[in-house]
Amino acid sequence: MAKGTIRYWAAAKAAAGVEQEPYEAATLAEALAAAAGRDGRGADFRRVLARSSYLIDGDPVGARPHETVTLPEGGVVEVLPPFAGG
Repeated sequence: MAKGTIRYWAAAKAAAGVEQEPYEAATLAEALAAAAGRDGRGADFRRVLARSSYLIDGDPVGARPHETVTLPEGGVVEVLPPFAGG
């Protein structure tokens, strides 16, 4: 199980209520499930996660199933919700 940091941007930060938090998980799916299960986080947070894109140490996750994305020790997961304008 790896330890690292999840960073939230824009609407993800607002929904999470924090800018960043630690993870302790083997996969991206595990880290996101733990984050969604934290006290005070409800359906709005889960909706943002479902619509977001992810980077791990700057590399895009893309369409890979989150259960197959292994997290590195000391890694940084960036949660990027859709941005208006573009």
